[in-house]
Amino acid sequence: MKYFFLSFLAVALLVVGIFGFRGDKFSQPPIEVFPDMDDQDKIRAQKPSGFFADGMGSRKPIVGTIPNSGDNGVLPVEFSEGRDGYYFTGELDGTYGNGMPEELSLKEESDSVALLGRGKDMYGVHCAICHGDTGDGKGVVGHYFAKANVVVASIHNFPQSSHPDGYIYHVIGNGKGNMGGYKHNLPVRDRWAIVAYLRTLQAAAK
Repeated sequence: MKYFFLSFLAVALLVVGIFGFRGDKFSQPPIEVFPDMDDQDKIRAQKPSGFFADGMGSRKPIVGTIPNSGDNGVLPVEFSEGRDGYYFTGELDGTYGNGMPEELSLKEESDSVALLGRGKDMYGVHCAICHGDTGDGKGVVGHYFAKANVVVASIHNFPQSSHPDGYIYHVIGNGKGNMGGYKHNLPVRDRWAIVAYLRTLQAAAK
């Protein structure tokens, strides 16, 4: 028993010697067993950095890159944040409108063909996995959702008369129900291209 108390006292002194008493202050940084991301490899805004040759932590954008929603004529990258008008919102006078926006510049038949081709490509990338290649809601994800009694909507059930083009555009961007929005993935023009392609799928299903 004597050796137990001696061992306990030795351990207690060792712990206090290393970690100190509660409330003690030390000049050295504490020992972090679980740092929990307290120290991160990051640079705070406007702070210097020895990593770069000029010592500046804040960096200029890489030459040739375009910010999200950039509209400087280099590339038509548009994601609609803070913008008004039918092209960006799908709304006309407070309600969803029908038809393709003038900004798409569909003046020739070749323009429409190109838009539908783009819509087909983007639909295949972002939509077909759930809604199916033909828009019947029987895509790969729809197949597995059905086992959990979750139904993926058939695009054929959203005719232009009751679900205007602007509404479909809005749903693509902002999502609805179990479907998430794609406004951060798809530029405005690509959303309208998908809308146009969806109408062709509906027409083909009749």
